[in-house]
Amino acid sequence: MAGASSRMSRVAVLKGGFSAEREVSLVTGESCAKALRVAGYEVIEVDAGHDLAAVLTEIKPDCVFNALHGRWGEDGCVQGILEWLRIPYTHSGVLASALAMDKSRTKDVYRAAGLPVVESRIVARDEVAKGHVLPPPYVVKPNNEGSSVGVYIVQPGSNAPHLDAAMPERVMVEAYAPGRELTVSVMGDRALCVTDILTDGWYDYDAKYKPGGSRHQLPANIPAEIEAACLDYALRAHRALGCRGLSRTDFRWDEARGIDGLILLETNTQPGMTPTSLSPEQAAHVGISFPDLCHWIVEDASCNR
Repeated sequence: MAGASSRMSRVAVLKGGFSAEREVSLVTGESCAKALRVAGYEVIEVDAGHDLAAVLTEIKPDCVFNALHGRWGEDGCVQGILEWLRIPYTHSGVLASALAMDKSRTKDVYRAAGLPVVESRIVARDEVAKGHVLPPPYVVKPNNEGSSVGVYIVQPGSNAPHLDAAMPERVMVEAYAPGRELTVSVMGDRALCVTDILTDGWYDYDAKYKPGGSRHQLPANIPAEIEAACLDYALRAHRALGCRGLSRTDFRWDEARGIDGLILLETNTQPGMTPTSLSPEQAAHVGISFPDLCHWIVEDASCNR
């Protein structure tokens, strides 16, 4: 636990912000702030606004715990501000954050690292409605959002979807990957364990955040070969993207195809951080309490990430 001798005794927790994931970020920030106080830090909670640089200059924290989710907080933008201000911060740096937030470029990095992905392409939003870009079933989603925001699943026999005007002008269309939803958190150089995410339907925003929307089985009841591959792939993805601190990589696994049915979906550089979120659950499974996890994340903070 932290104490008076900690080099990071005064911590600003960034939360909220402007993205579609603002409400989730507020919960993450409040949970992390509470845990950091238990761990012995002086904590100042900051709802990130357009005056963020001025606020942080006035606060003068020893470091920033970045609990923002989605665009502007998780895509390299706020990381650039913190680098400019020379304030040590948690999680991944500018480049890794920008890469991981861009799903198409993430897949490029995965492929270069020899990691398995499904076919996908970036197309104009209007083109999606004109006809099937890929043979159904396929998935349409924003290229730079998280938490399953704005995801459409197009089933065989369905018409091409007419996307909401709130969707960006260019979207990702990717082949639908059937099977189980698995996830692995990486803490520094250590892949923690595999969680099997059980839902009654698609693992969408409601399944992720509403009570009873999903159930987490950890460790996942899967063959040793698949478990080992998930742990290996998650660590390789973390390193290939240049992630720092805590990350979480999500998979789909088609049991009928064995190891060939395991593919990577994306890497989250700032996973949800309530005590019952996936990454803290995995940390607890390997003996790391929520306050200790938050303490580790803070003590790992730096510039030049």
